[in-house]
Amino acid sequence: MIIQKTENSRLSEFDPNNFSFGSTFIDHMVICEYENGKWGDVKLVPYGPIPFTPAMMGVNYGQACFEGMKAYKDKDGQVFLFRPEKNFERINKSATRLAMPEVTEEMFLDGLKALVDIDRNWIPQGEGMSLYIRPLIFATEEALKARVANKYMFAIVATPAKSYYSEPVSVKISDHYSRAANGGVGSAKAAGNYAASFYPTQLAIEEGYEQIIWTDDATHEYFEESGTMNVFVRINDTIYTPPTSEKILDGVTRDSFIQLAKKRGIEVKIEPVAVKTVVEAQKNGTLKEVWGVGTAVVTTVFQALGYEGVKLELPRLSDEESYAAILKKDLTDLQNNLSKDAFGWRVVVEKDVLETV
Repeated sequence: MIIQKTENSRLSEFDPNNFSFGSTFIDHMVICEYENGKWGDVKLVPYGPIPFTPAMMGVNYGQACFEGMKAYKDKDGQVFLFRPEKNFERINKSATRLAMPEVTEEMFLDGLKALVDIDRNWIPQGEGMSLYIRPLIFATEEALKARVANKYMFAIVATPAKSYYSEPVSVKISDHYSRAANGGVGSAKAAGNYAASFYPTQLAIEEGYEQIIWTDDATHEYFEESGTMNVFVRINDTIYTPPTSEKILDGVTRDSFIQLAKKRGIEVKIEPVAVKTVVEAQKNGTLKEVWGVGTAVVTTVFQALGYEGVKLELPRLSDEESYAAILKKDLTDLQNNLSKDAFGWRVVVEKDVLETV
């Protein structure tokens, strides 16, 4: 790994109690370029702009994918990644679907550890605090030709993160727009998936909702995801969540919630979730809660579902009653080294890891 440390750290300007998630970036980033059929040297360099032209193929033809993950700091200052091998597997799954070269495990994991180590002082400490990390791959060849590109970049950037969406939100059950279709790229974290979701979400916001529950493209009769999250439904004391597929992203937080629920003895059914079943459960009082999960938000609880022009209110449960709240605490306690890691999910980032990569 080639290392170029910044001479102008911005850490002294960073206020961990007052910062903007997603637009406050740490001092360094990782980059690696692909050309002539192979990846070059991994470089850890000061964060900053990279020169590109409007003819870059990633911009014109959409060959771009990314991951979302976090690093955490415990009360003793020790730093952890959470299940990074899952993100490594998924970014390569996305790359393959978009006809881009896969990255090596060494590039991905060593790059992550080196970046988190050199900028560990940027990781805020405390409840809900973390470092959000964004690995990505995109086509960089300068050519206006609708074909697979010959040049790519792998990069890792990061931004301090804090809790958001703390209050329950209202979501509209989509009856027209879909996030993905059979044979499409729904199971990949393709950049274009997010671009395509913005307009329907904007329309839902204009109707008084904060987000959308995406339904299947063929019939709009089954839940798929919610916004940029996987979705969970609790009817009585059973949790339901749709199975992953080529339309539904295999979320790391989703998988973690499922395993944590089973560890508690909560029944989890991974099966298609029909809109009518959820609506009927709301009407007969057996629908206890609906929530979304994802890396950035962890958990977002829904207070109402918009269906056929009507807002269907959901019960407001206490943290002691809510499976969403209980499982969120189980997960965040584990991530922040406040509980025993029975799954082996925490990965320690040793200090001075740069000397060994």
